[in-house]
Amino acid sequence: MTTSSSTRTTPRTARATVAVTNGYVVPVASSPIEGGTVLVEDGVITAVGTDVAVPDGARVLDARGRWVLPGFVEAHAHMGVMEEAEGWAGNDTNEMTDPNGSALRAIDGINVEDEGFRDALVGGVTSAVVKPGSGNPIGGQTVAIKTWGGRTVDEQVIREAVSVKSALGENPKRVYGDQKKTPSTRLGVAKVIRSAFVDAQNYVAKRDAAEAKGEPFDRDLGKETLARVLAGELYWDQHTHRADDIATALRLADEFGYRLVLNHGTDGAAIADVLAERDVPVIFGPMFTSRSKVELRDRAIANLGVLARAGVRVAITTDHPVVPINFLVHQASLAVKEGLDRDVALQALTVNPAQFLGLDDRVGALTPGLDGDVVVWSGDPLDVTARAEHVLVTGTEVYTWDAAANGGRGAGRVVERAERFAH
Repeated sequence: MTTSSSTRTTPRTARATVAVTNGYVVPVASSPIEGGTVLVEDGVITAVGTDVAVPDGARVLDARGRWVLPGFVEAHAHMGVMEEAEGWAGNDTNEMTDPNGSALRAIDGINVEDEGFRDALVGGVTSAVVKPGSGNPIGGQTVAIKTWGGRTVDEQVIREAVSVKSALGENPKRVYGDQKKTPSTRLGVAKVIRSAFVDAQNYVAKRDAAEAKGEPFDRDLGKETLARVLAGELYWDQHTHRADDIATALRLADEFGYRLVLNHGTDGAAIADVLAERDVPVIFGPMFTSRSKVELRDRAIANLGVLARAGVRVAITTDHPVVPINFLVHQASLAVKEGLDRDVALQALTVNPAQFLGLDDRVGALTPGLDGDVVVWSGDPLDVTARAEHVLVTGTEVYTWDAAANGGRGAGRVVERAERFAH
């Protein structure tokens, strides 16, 4: 579903026109184009095809012998809120003092200098939905951002309010069970979520009645957020692994009528037909992990292919930093090895996550009108030996692989913060 509520990042200055020419262009949303050109003007794709007129003065990036794709979309990441190599000082993933964190926002904990943002560019990831963790039944509001480009995170925002993160299963019952408080069981976790939504429904009724009468009304940040979920303005991002927890997620969505997106869904293959019948999308992963807890007992990379073949719309996640974000494409490669259709694999990295979370008016494909997030690969990105050689975010080249550097061993270069704003 396309949403009109996302806000295009406002450039500080006009961006140069860039033409990526002569490449094997894979728009993903349409058929591949041999010898194609992608034209980006002022940060937006304006033309894709073989007969694109390149304006005078445009910067030309020759992609002959290369693959050209849209920047990948990581639909479930914790970059910036779970900073790498910073320990507790950089970990703002979970506010585990209240099971209902509906008033919390991931954007308020993001440090754009986290190393994960650089890693994202290395892996061709240009957009990410950053989410609170899964320690609470209701974790807080998520945000969609570019992986490069701002003096502050606010200047990287694609859409400030995307969804609300929620968790079923082991994590919240362990966190609060250890504190000897509710919820300490799966029953308790579901009760916290149901109670919060009933409170939000009552709040909306009182708020609307007060507005109709012209009376003052005391706002509540958490209930306002859940009211937006009930109104269909925000998605409900449900952390869940086991099939029984997935069934609970479906039951709760039926009760309150919100737009459900399953996150992880690693045991979803067991009820793939149910998910397909109900058209519930799954952001699957992470895949490069051990079975570290009981609910991961049936985790398998092949499960993603089972879901897709049943007709479930799928995306892929690293859950960064659980798996480094630059390995997003490698997870897709191994999923293909284990039975996932290769075209679906590319869709799971691009158009699908954009559609699941209402970002497809901005990102996810090489289509005129979308942001100029373009990645030139040395070859087929599903080949594990392929590299992202040029990464453009809204038309600005922000990462380059130089094969001749480092004594011929090659090296990547990210445009760093000081360079971004030197002007």
